[in-house]
Amino acid sequence: MLDNFPRGTICIEDIEIGMIRSLRKVVTDRDIEMFAEVSTDRNPVHLDDDYAQDTIFEGRIAHGMLTAGLISAVIGEQLPGHGTVYLGQSLKFLAPVRPGDMVLAEVEVTNIDHSKRRVTMETRCLVNGKKVLIGEATVLAPSRKFD
Repeated sequence: MLDNFPRGTICIEDIEIGMIRSLRKVVTDRDIEMFAEVSTDRNPVHLDDDYAQDTIFEGRIAHGMLTAGLISAVIGEQLPGHGTVYLGQSLKFLAPVRPGDMVLAEVEVTNIDHSKRRVTMETRCLVNGKKVLIGEATVLAPSRKFD
């Protein structure tokens, strides 16, 4: 058995259907500016108040992938946690996330293939109880057993 997983990592042997993990984060102007810099996506709907006011959003919004990144944080830090390999993710953006919004990012285990160490999870982000992003992730979970 391997015992070198960080605290909080959930190995495939311990994952159960229905498990849920989440995090909450307020999306700040700085988060949006930093994401624009790292991603090189400088669409003015994210960065320019005057421009964004005249769009269908009537104000600035966070990058959709910034919001989706919170799902990645839950998967990589909590369920399954460190040592997880992301295999795929579908996303559907339902509503904008604005600077100052508190986002709740959640993942819920919906299927487990123990023989392949694959875990499928429903993923979602909510603001004030309203879904702003939904999707499905497939990951390769860490195992305590040697391959």
